[in-house]
Order: sequence, then structure tokens, then C-alpha cells
Amino acid sequence: MLTEDTVRDLENTARQLRVEILKMLNTAKSGHTGGSLSAIDVLSVLYFHKMRHDPSNPAWEDRDRFVLSKGHAAPAQYACLAEAGYFSRDDLKTLRRLGSHLQGHPDMNKTPGIEVCTGSLGQGLSQAVGLALAARLQGKSHRVYCLLGDGEVQEGQIWEAAMAAAHYKLDNLCVVLDWNGLQIDGEVEKVMNVGPLGPKFLGFNWHVLEVDGHDVQAIGRALDDAEQAKGQPTMIIARTVKGKGVSFFEHKASYHGVPPSDEELNQALEALGHA
Repeated sequence: MLTEDTVRDLENTARQLRVEILKMLNTAKSGHTGGSLSAIDVLSVLYFHKMRHDPSNPAWEDRDRFVLSKGHAAPAQYACLAEAGYFSRDDLKTLRRLGSHLQGHPDMNKTPGIEVCTGSLGQGLSQAVGLALAARLQGKSHRVYCLLGDGEVQEGQIWEAAMAAAHYKLDNLCVVLDWNGLQIDGEVEKVMNVGPLGPKFLGFNWHVLEVDGHDVQAIGRALDDAEQAKGQPTMIIARTVKGKGVSFFEHKASYHGVPPSDEELNQALEALGHA
């Protein structure tokens, strides 16, 4: 269980990372606001509490692996990597620029700390399954974490990967589903309803948990629980709010792929206490 001090530190870290996300998106004049903000609490707990990793040695053989399957939320991962020390925070200002190592979707060939290239939705879970199976075959103890979007699980490849993960009993695999209820075209349940997701993954023989995706202590407990699950991969369904942290971004599909304007950035920074 996370201590009160750790919870406070993680909440403060997530708040600061929201600031970094909004600044880089505003500078780039491009990118995905809503899904980056909805995922940052989960990523903060992973990078700054749960995962074993070494920014001074990104290729450390025994590191835990993280796959951002919803690759359009790359600004959230980049903010975490810069905060952890994989590269300079100044690099965040180059998001989506020609020649920058911080492109619109993660690139393992350019950015320290990125495990696989993602962005074509539905494929990241298959890659995470491959990484987890490889670790099993090599006798390694590291864990593999993967973040999915809720609109993303409309892709059939997700369910093929889910079936394979259960078949091979990949208990070293933990997937978090960022369930904010919105995708680029509107409400997920109206575009293509994927619910009820808990029973679906239970039917695929996964260990399933549901949490408030903005409660860092609950996220931490769920990740601890996942480590104790044996013979099954774990799915953590994280109930989140698209655009979380800034009231005028929250619950709005219109901010799926729209960066904050200068005025919106100033208002958002004030709301986050960083004016």
C-alpha cells in the first residue's frame, strides 16, 4: 500500500506532468489533449512507483517493459520519460517537429525509454503479449505493462491478443484500460459499444480489476494485486475522465486531437496552480 507521503508525491507529480503535457501540445500546435490527460495518473504510478527501470541505462536487461498501445497519448509518456531523466525537459518543446525524437506517436528507434513503436490502434497489446512470452521463454522475472484506450478495444486484434495471453497464462502481463468513455467520433458506447468489458475479459480467462483511474492509491493497489495473480494475465479497467484536471477539457470528445490555444493554456495553468 502506498504511504500518505507517496500518494501526495504522485499526485503532485501527475499535476506537474499535466502542465508539461499542455505546454508541449500548445507549443506544437498539434496533438492529443484529452487522452493524454486521462492517462497521466496511471502513467505516474507506473513510472514513479511501480516499474523497475533505469533512465541511465534504458536497455537494462531486467527492466520492466511498458507499451503505450494508445500511441496518440505519447505526450503523457514523453512527460514521464523527461521527468524520470531519460532526456532533457527542454526536448518536450520539440514535440512533433521535423527531426525531433519526440514524434506524434512513440518511436523505439529514436526515443530513449520507448520499447516499441505504436500508434496503429489495436496492435500494442499483441506486442506486449510477445514481450511477456519472450520473458517467460528466457526465464526472466521482469513484468510487461500495456495501456489501452477504450475506443481501441473495438479492434479485433485486441481480442486475438487477449485470447493468446490467457492461453499462454502470461501472469507477467498487466494491462490497464483507460476507460474515459470517449473517442474521436464521440461516445464509445454510441460509436461501437464495447461493454461490458469486465465480463468480456473474465470470459477470456483474465484476472480483472476495476479502479478509479485518477486515484493513485487505488491504482497502486491494483498493480500490486496484479503481481499476485498466478496463471492469468491481469486487466485493470481504469475509469477515467477525458481531459482530466482542467474543467473545460473534461468529458469533451472535441479535445481528443486538439491542442490548447494560448488562451486555454493560460486558463489551464491557472486551474492547475501553475499560472
